[in-house]
Amino acid sequence: MKFLKKGLKIVVFLVILIVVLIFVYSKVNEPKYSGELEIKNLSDDVTVYFDEIGVPHINAQNQKDAYLALGYIHAQDRLWQMELIRRIAPGRLSEIFGKDLVSTDVFFSGLGIEEAADKTIAGLDKSSDSYMLTQAYLDGINQYLEEGSTPLEFRLLGIEKEKYTIKDIYNVFGYMSFSFAVAHKTDPLLTEIKEKLGKPYLDEVLGAYSKNLLINKMDSVSKINSNFSKSVSAIMDQMPVPPLIGSNSWVIGADKTKNGKVIFANDPHIGYSQPSVWYQNHIKTPDFEMYGFNIALMPFPLLGHNKNYAYGLTMLANDDLNFYIEENNPKNDESYKIENGYQFYETRTKTINIKGGADTTFTVKVSKHGPIMNGIISHLEDERPVAMNWIYTQLKNEMLDVSYGISHSNSINDFKKSVAKIHAPGLNVMYGDADDNIAWFASAKLYQLRDSLFSKMYLNGASGKDEIIEYLDFSENPKSINPKSNYVYSANHQPDSVRGKLYPGYYQPENRSKRIVNLLEAKNDFTKQDVAKMLYDVTSSVDHNIARDLLKFVSKGELGASEKQAFSILENWEGVYLKTSIAPTIYNRFLFEFLQNTYKDELGSGFDLFINSQLQDQVLVNQIDRENSVWWDDISTKNKVETKEEIITKSYKSAIAFLQNQLGANVESWTWDRVISVEHEHAIGKAGGILRKIFNVGPFKTIGGNEVINNQIFKLDSTGIYKITSGPSSRRVVDFSDVENSLGIIPTGQSGNIFSDYYKNQAEKYVDGKFEKMKLNEAEIKKSEHVLILKPKE
Repeated sequence: MKFLKKGLKIVVFLVILIVVLIFVYSKVNEPKYSGELEIKNLSDDVTVYFDEIGVPHINAQNQKDAYLALGYIHAQDRLWQMELIRRIAPGRLSEIFGKDLVSTDVFFSGLGIEEAADKTIAGLDKSSDSYMLTQAYLDGINQYLEEGSTPLEFRLLGIEKEKYTIKDIYNVFGYMSFSFAVAHKTDPLLTEIKEKLGKPYLDEVLGAYSKNLLINKMDSVSKINSNFSKSVSAIMDQMPVPPLIGSNSWVIGADKTKNGKVIFANDPHIGYSQPSVWYQNHIKTPDFEMYGFNIALMPFPLLGHNKNYAYGLTMLANDDLNFYIEENNPKNDESYKIENGYQFYETRTKTINIKGGADTTFTVKVSKHGPIMNGIISHLEDERPVAMNWIYTQLKNEMLDVSYGISHSNSINDFKKSVAKIHAPGLNVMYGDADDNIAWFASAKLYQLRDSLFSKMYLNGASGKDEIIEYLDFSENPKSINPKSNYVYSANHQPDSVRGKLYPGYYQPENRSKRIVNLLEAKNDFTKQDVAKMLYDVTSSVDHNIARDLLKFVSKGELGASEKQAFSILENWEGVYLKTSIAPTIYNRFLFEFLQNTYKDELGSGFDLFINSQLQDQVLVNQIDRENSVWWDDISTKNKVETKEEIITKSYKSAIAFLQNQLGANVESWTWDRVISVEHEHAIGKAGGILRKIFNVGPFKTIGGNEVINNQIFKLDSTGIYKITSGPSSRRVVDFSDVENSLGIIPTGQSGNIFSDYYKNQAEKYVDGKFEKMKLNEAEIKKSEHVLILKPKE
């Protein structure tokens, strides 16, 4: 008995010791939010007030000190995120994660982002404000790297610390730009449809591009008041850093608001992750103020506002990436055919360091159009050399000046000059100000090809006839400034005509755009509360109509009792995606079965890519409208040609049978919250088990679905379980009648440090559609409980 008591005491002692050690370790390694720190290269004290949600309000006597402080503060909350994102473009993820990410590293390192960065950096004006403030920001990061605590992730993975440079920043620009691109998912698929299935199949798909569009009109006044695809998709899916997807934004003019001032709204859609994408911060100096949302390693915010103006962005989705088939010289495959002869490929040798394995070295061939993808995508079956021509690496990169300029503008004209420098990725840049200006700018380097050339399929690299003829001046880009409608909006839809034609791109269907317009047209006395409610809206403008159009072709005489009950629920649906809604569960399974029965027999393994693509979204309504279609026939059934009614009835019955097996016989229990959820995954938490519980945030039940304003993006697949992968990366409402009480929220929290109180403190509010105050009032800010003073170090 004494032995048992003694053993129990030892166990209790060990448990207490472990708890104490964990507590001490957490305190040592949590970010420092109060007290004093000495920092080199400061010219004066900098006071940082951390508000209730962990947003740093940086008060400095000059901007250089402010940006140095921002770098230090940003690093103590997000150093792990910075480390991950800087490793993508140069292909350095395998160094820390091992062989599973070699294909990702080979792909990104072969795109030419690093080479483009070197070229850009060599030409930078080292005396410019943008450059000097960037160096101050990097200085702050590197001082934290040297003197601050080491993130737990660094210790778990054995990461050696390396100083950050401006090249890391340009590598982040490059990754961000590529994650916006859509052509790499669509162009190879369309080419394959044409070459393997034939022109009738392609023509039906392409016929959808000019239909079901809501066009962003250039209604403005002149006065200004002050396989390949599948491989790339798989690479993007396994990225430990989220891709940028889409977005909503609208700006309501003064004449359409209750208080007579502009209201600005924006929610960029980005892959969910932990840490969240954006880092909120507020900088104030005697000559500058900005409340911004920064991506890791970007000194200047891509979203921001102050008392004078607000800005944000959505993805333009213009076509800025083309593929060219090159023709090798039959006598020397180190050269390729051009219009007037042959030209040698440039070669680049790359080495990937692999944790726990031998390094791998490979060579990338580069034509005048870009890198040959055959060498950097392992499953590219096409024997022809396929070159990727990407505007981001082809043209002058001024993105550092752009991000500095939009955050340091003094007028709408000043702002416009900055967004005119954007070459890629294409962005819808949204603007509103205290002088009652509102604006939308389609910002990208648009170009012209010869007439009748279709850029969404592989182009001929040898003929010289498929080259870009001309780059357009920004003055020709679609835009809208102070329109008669008293609002501007963007939801990744088709912009207005350029030179008399709709500019090609990979635009989303009208779903979100139509809903936004319907809500904006409904009243003329908007408040910020109305706009906040809009950002959380979950009513689809089209899904219920698609459902009814499908149900018209279901043979009701073949239906059993449960099938008739589900039919009635779906038929009476108004497109709302609430937790308790039943119709979305039925609709999304019905949709999957319909798409599978229509396209999978022809597309084979390409179906999984097609079903969750922008292409499928565009094609859907058009396909349902077709009475006769080459796609209706199931080619796997011999001596039979299926009709539209047969395909749709089969799809409906299969959907109901699946749901009965998945969720039970009671149709009334098939609520949306049983099949959909969101979890913000950390790169280490993806391993599962205890690491998932420690690092991930969630899972949560939520409302919303694909292509509603509260866009909760998931993949349709055979499982019938919808794990949300992307959505609003922030929600913001800036009301210039009460700008000091503007609203914002991010999905999890400010900090990426698991020992911080701000690691996930916004998560539940975000899921519930609530907001936090984006503070600008100086007196209120100075009441903050946590104050950190950064002092010059001798």
